[in-house]
Amino acid sequence: MDAFHPMKNDALARRYGAWRKRSLGAVTERLELAAVLEILGPMEGKRVVDAGCGDGTYAIAATERGALVTGADLSADMLALARARSAGRGVTVDWRQADVLALPFPDSSFDLALAITLLCLVSDPRGAVRELSRVLAPGGRLVVGELHRWSLWAMERRIRGWSGNSFWRGARFWTAHALRDLLADSNLQPGRARGVAYYPPLGPVARLLAPADPFLSRLGTFGAAFLVIEGVKPA
Repeated sequence: MDAFHPMKNDALARRYGAWRKRSLGAVTERLELAAVLEILGPMEGKRVVDAGCGDGTYAIAATERGALVTGADLSADMLALARARSAGRGVTVDWRQADVLALPFPDSSFDLALAITLLCLVSDPRGAVRELSRVLAPGGRLVVGELHRWSLWAMERRIRGWSGNSFWRGARFWTAHALRDLLADSNLQPGRARGVAYYPPLGPVARLLAPADPFLSRLGTFGAAFLVIEGVKPA
């Protein structure tokens, strides 16, 4: 499995784009993106690396908010789609083919780092977080977005894995506690955390319940399909 993203070829990469166009995908990505951007906060002029950037959703959003963004992914096909998407939006991102376990950047290169649905797939999550911590400047922040272990989505994905789906059979699901431990082990102080997508993986239900998501996130992360958590590098 690629260190950054499961999409190993153009056909699979485009399948992810098709998922985004479905009702369930569109609603869920909108909520996830909003939660990540909220925790990232103001980005004007900040140096940002999006590790495992895929086809560029988060890197493009950060660039549009004034950040100086580097998007890194191991998949050339995903990077090609990311370049096309950023060109279509009229934004400039520094796209790099790179492995999160050996990032080609000096220490303290970035103010902010993103790792969205990366740790669920990378072979060495601890090594990935340590490498992201290395390239963060003192006082910088890493924002992680991951598939939550305790949700209906995780249950459905496990069933698909048990039924022979090789992608979901190899995926890793996380709890907020496990992510905090992972951040602390890499000299990052765990900070804010929130859950996203408290509905089952059904398009009509997602449309109906999405407005309640901000309220549910204040009650805790149990049942959320997606977790967002930040780690702060000591100054």
